[in-house]
Amino acid sequence: MKILITGGTGFIGSALTRKFLEQGHHVTILSRSREKVTTLFAGKVTPLTDLGQLSARETFDVVINLAGAPIFAQRWSERRKKTLRDSRIALTEKLVNAIAVMEQKPQLLISSSAIGYYGDQGDEILTEESNSVDDFPHRLCADWERAALQAEQHSVRVCLIRTGLVLGPGGGLLKQMLLPFKLGLGGRIGNGKQWMSWIHLQDWLSIAETMIDDPTMQGAYNATAPTPVTNRQFTETLAKVLKRPACLPIPAFALETLLGEMSGLVLGSQRVLPDRLLKQGFRFAYTDLTSALTDIVH
Repeated sequence: MKILITGGTGFIGSALTRKFLEQGHHVTILSRSREKVTTLFAGKVTPLTDLGQLSARETFDVVINLAGAPIFAQRWSERRKKTLRDSRIALTEKLVNAIAVMEQKPQLLISSSAIGYYGDQGDEILTEESNSVDDFPHRLCADWERAALQAEQHSVRVCLIRTGLVLGPGGGLLKQMLLPFKLGLGGRIGNGKQWMSWIHLQDWLSIAETMIDDPTMQGAYNATAPTPVTNRQFTETLAKVLKRPACLPIPAFALETLLGEMSGLVLGSQRVLPDRLLKQGFRFAYTDLTSALTDIVH
C-alpha cells in the first residue's frame, strides 16, 4: 500500500511508520523537516514538506493524520491555544482539501483525536455515545474531528481515534514519569482519585491496522484499554514495577499554579471504555496495567 502520514516523526507516528516499513508498504511523511524524516527512517520514507506539493494525480491508499503541536509543551495562553488549533484543525482542513483534488481518492482517512473530547467527568463511565463537557480540550477535539469528517463528502471512509494516555518506550506519558519514579520521587497527583484511561502503544498500532483491514469500521473509536485506573492505582503500579516507593504526592494547588488551565488535563478525570472496539471484536494485547508497564520498562 501507499500510505501518507502527517505527524509521522512523533512518538506514535514513528512507531507506526516503522511497522508499515517492516510490512513492505510505501510511506510518505508530511513534515517541516525533510532532514529529520530522512535521518529517522534511513532514507526509506518519502518526505513531503508541504501538502501543496501533491499533484492531483498523486495516489494513496490510506491517509493517517496524527499531526499536532504538543499539548503539554507550554501554558495555554490565547496564542498557544491558536497554535494548538491551527496545528490540528487548520492542517486537517488543508489535508481534506488536498484529498478533494486527487483524481483517485484514498480509501481511508484515519484521523487522530483524544479522550479530552469528553472533558472532566469524574467517575462517570464514558463510551463513544457519552455526552461531553464543554471546555477547551473538548472544543479542540470536536472541531478536529469535524474537519476530518469532511473527507466523507469525497467518498472517503473516515475513522477517528480518540486516544487515551499512550504507554510505550521512549515517549508519551512515561517519558516524563520514569525518571522521578526511578529516583523514588514519584507519587499520586492531587487526591489521586481521577481516572486515567491508558493504552499500550502496540495496541494503538493494532487498532490502526484493524481500521485499515476492516472496511466496516467508520466514525469515532476510543483507543483506550478496557481497564482504566485511578491516578493512585497508576502511580502505585508503576512504583511497584520499578521497585521504588511512591510517597511524594504532587498537590493539586501546585499544578494549578504551575500549569493554569492546562492542569485540568492531569487533575481531570476520564473513565473511558473502548465500547465500539470491543463490540467490533478487537482483542487487546494489554488489558492489565502491570503487564503493560512491565513490558515497557523491563
